[in-house]
Amino acid sequence: MTGDASKLVNLTWKHGGFVTYGDNNRDIILGSGEVGEKDSLIIKDVLLVEALKHNLLSISQLCDRGLQVTFGPELFLISNPISR
Repeated sequence: MTGDASKLVNLTWKHGGFVTYGDNNRDIILGSGEVGEKDSLIIKDVLLVEALKHNLLSISQLCDRGLQVTFGPELFLISNPISR
C-alpha cells in the first residue's frame, strides 16, 4: 500500500472500499497499480490509500505469490526464484 500515486504505474482508480489497520482505524482505497521497473521485479495490485503516510508491503502476501524475501542488516531483497 502507498499514499503516493507517483509510486504506481498502470494506476486504476477505484470508487469505494476501505483498508482496515490493526488498531481498527481505516482509510479509503483510491485505486491500485504496480510498483517496479520492467527490467526488475514488478509487484502488482498495490493499493493507493488515502492519507497513508508510509509505504507498506505484506511479506506474507509476497511469499504467497511465490516470491522470496531476504533481510540483511541494512537492506532487504525481494526476488523471484527460478523453478528448475
